[in-house]
Amino acid sequence: MQKQQAGIVGGLIAGVLTSVVMLAGRKSGMLTKTLDRDAVDWIDEVADSREKIGDAGTTALEFVNHLGASAAFGAAWPALRERVPGLSPLALGTLYGTALYAVNIGAIAPVLGITEGEIQAGPRKAGERWAIHVLQAVATGLIAERLSAGSRQG
Repeated sequence: MQKQQAGIVGGLIAGVLTSVVMLAGRKSGMLTKTLDRDAVDWIDEVADSREKIGDAGTTALEFVNHLGASAAFGAAWPALRERVPGLSPLALGTLYGTALYAVNIGAIAPVLGITEGEIQAGPRKAGERWAIHVLQAVATGLIAERLSAGSRQG
């Protein structure tokens, strides 16, 4: 598979994986309120979506948004890989996930009102959010590299 396609597919699969991890984490009590639920609440607050399409519809809308972002972030994987070919997918994924967390959750989400901000969230919730972003990026990288193994095309 071409590297760009592999990155997108890797991102999509990682997006499903992180959604399952967040759901299982919430249901088991291992995780606090997860970012996907913060996003569902924000969508409802902005668009009164629960009144119009219910909680399930709002959750589905957030999931589609999550997968779109996952595909977009996965599409960037080949370019990152070219810039630092010596790093393992685990190391690069950890760095990439940390950067995505810092920009999207540390900076953008609080400004938009999706989250309360990481200082207010506290170390546990902030750590959970960071770990999910690292999981997302590491899984994206591992899957993308497996799918594109032997590909000469970008």
